[in-house]
Amino acid sequence: MMFDDLRDLYQEVILDHGRRPRHGIRLAAFDASAKGDNPMCGDRVQVFLRHADGLVAEAGFEARGCAISVASADLMAEVVAGRSDDQIRVLADEFRDMARTGRSADGDAAMERLRPLAGVHEYPSRVKCATLPWHALLAALDGQGGASSE
Repeated sequence: MMFDDLRDLYQEVILDHGRRPRHGIRLAAFDASAKGDNPMCGDRVQVFLRHADGLVAEAGFEARGCAISVASADLMAEVVAGRSDDQIRVLADEFRDMARTGRSADGDAAMERLRPLAGVHEYPSRVKCATLPWHALLAALDGQGGASSE
């Protein structure tokens, strides 16, 4: 596949998840939640987690913002389900690195799923859009009420 074709595919994935998020719901029952706010661009997200047997059984979110922040929240909610809090922290670090550099380790299914967001590294102001849901996710895991992208 040509580079431009891949970029177009990734843009389509972001727009699709930005317009029609699959996990964009407030969970009926949750045991962890936190809000994220990017005052510079107006992106806002609230993440909801439900744990069972030491793992995140389900993740959801409510968001208002650009396609990148909503798509990031949606893909994040998808890939954290079934993982422990410690596994999620490692994944969040890997995602932040990818958002900043465009590079990620090959072979990890979750990072492959998140790869459409790697292109934000070319636009430093958009890195905060992509990482905002992850800041809120970590705040929820830490029992904090919220996080900022600043």
